[in-house]
Amino acid sequence: MLEFAGIVVAPRPGGGWAGEFGRPAPLHVELGVGKGTFISELAAREPGFDFVGIEAQPEVLYQAAKKVMAREVRNVRLLDFDVSGIVDIFAPGEVSRLYINFCDPWPKKRHAKRRLTDGRFLEKYRAILVAGGELFFKTDNAALFAFSLEEFAQAGLEVRNVTSDLPAGGAAGEDVMTEYEQRFRALGLRINRCEVVFP
Repeated sequence: MLEFAGIVVAPRPGGGWAGEFGRPAPLHVELGVGKGTFISELAAREPGFDFVGIEAQPEVLYQAAKKVMAREVRNVRLLDFDVSGIVDIFAPGEVSRLYINFCDPWPKKRHAKRRLTDGRFLEKYRAILVAGGELFFKTDNAALFAFSLEEFAQAGLEVRNVTSDLPAGGAAGEDVMTEYEQRFRALGLRINRCEVVFP
């Protein structure tokens, strides 16, 4: 990872990410960056925003860092970090938007608390998001999507633009696909998507 100094960075206890980027800008965070196609492309399209990508698998994070470096985007930082500790590395109200794209569905009922849309995670997100902050969620897994919609409702969150069959062009203003989405679409699988607002 040493060759990606400045892209792969250490977590910032307590937040203060404007200092990392050297400017105040809306901060968007992707939980589970995979190989980095989504975050590197989105950052290139949106230079006025700063992006932090979190990934707990170093070998996958390495691939993401290579993509960010190849795109020569300066508004992305990547972390080798477990999302469960997210409240420790962002200040209250520091994040404008979260992205969760094709996370592990943890299909067994006893593992429900590990799902990134479980109510316990939603409370952590609420703590770091600005008032009116957003969560954009995509999955190919219908059961996880149904579970997530129930969790959003129980948490008193507003859910918008819900679809169980996202068109190939994507949602308005967000047609960037992850590696998983490209693969799933090639297999003919439907993509579920929604936007969640934290009041």
